[in-house]
Amino acid sequence: MASDRWDAGAFRARIDEVLHSFVAREAALFAAIDPSLAPVAAQLEAVVADGKRLRAAFCYWGWRAVGQPDSAALVRAAASLELIHSAAVVHDDLIDDSALRHGRPTAHIALRGAVRRPRPAAAARSLAMLVGDLLMGLAGQLFATSGLPAAYLGRARPLWAILGRELIAGECLEILRTGTEPDTGASLKVIRYKTAKYTVEQPLLIGGALAGAGGRLCEGYSAYGLPLGEAFQLRDDLLGLFGDPDRTGKANADDVCGHRPTALLAETWRLAGDDDRSRLRAVLGRRDLDEDGLRTVREVMWRLETPGRVEDMITARVDEALGALHDLDVPPHAADALTTLANSATVRLS
Repeated sequence: MASDRWDAGAFRARIDEVLHSFVAREAALFAAIDPSLAPVAAQLEAVVADGKRLRAAFCYWGWRAVGQPDSAALVRAAASLELIHSAAVVHDDLIDDSALRHGRPTAHIALRGAVRRPRPAAAARSLAMLVGDLLMGLAGQLFATSGLPAAYLGRARPLWAILGRELIAGECLEILRTGTEPDTGASLKVIRYKTAKYTVEQPLLIGGALAGAGGRLCEGYSAYGLPLGEAFQLRDDLLGLFGDPDRTGKANADDVCGHRPTALLAETWRLAGDDDRSRLRAVLGRRDLDEDGLRTVREVMWRLETPGRVEDMITARVDEALGALHDLDVPPHAADALTTLANSATVRLS
């Protein structure tokens, strides 16, 4: 990146080049162990094929905002966070039994064709779990071999443990809350730990630690990153139910069929009377949910104006994040890039 002007497309291309070449090499080594591993190796590459690369971008600007220059080694280190995301996606799709991601079959669905034995679906789920585990290991390898000095990597390494602990805690909280009576506070806690921290806050902090950021700047990163990460997931909640599946690449019914603890559902439940709650109970968690059932949920939400309430929650969090950014003493080009990232993370159709 020759200039300080933020070019999201050019940056995404740099991250894609790192990821695709690294994972292709590792997938080839994996498949070379035995020919039967080829479909599993293919899933390693398929899972990292697409993405917004937001986590890498926040890591990059966590580095640049300290005053550090552009660095190919830093780009490699930032790309490793996308492998953590890929691992989390595989595991999340497995936990949620989601069939589609980016408009393609998820790993545990795609791998059914690789199994020549009884109960192929169960075996494919096991293979997908291992694909996610391998991607998590590869993330650490890419980070460690990024080319940054060992002292820099040492400053950031403790944050990896925090990122992993909080991400898994968020996944566990979601599992424990799934199917229970919706509660907005509990849903927001799931959002914070499952998504907000590892999507925005921790990448910023890791980039900052690599660059030698001081405590005050790191506090500012958290003040910006946490509300923005929450806004990112709240947008996902809305897109999950009301978005265009051709753009989101996911089925609209997933959250309703899974009775997942989204803030959108929790706010609807909080405002609903007995009749509306009865209507929701009749469809939440139904695997055979049809278009009429999905329409029922949407109608209740529109009547109670909960999509608008969630939009207000998004706006408030973006405003909070940008206010925190305004208070940070960072170079103008970094402030501009982080402002642009805040908008692209929350004003989107997929």
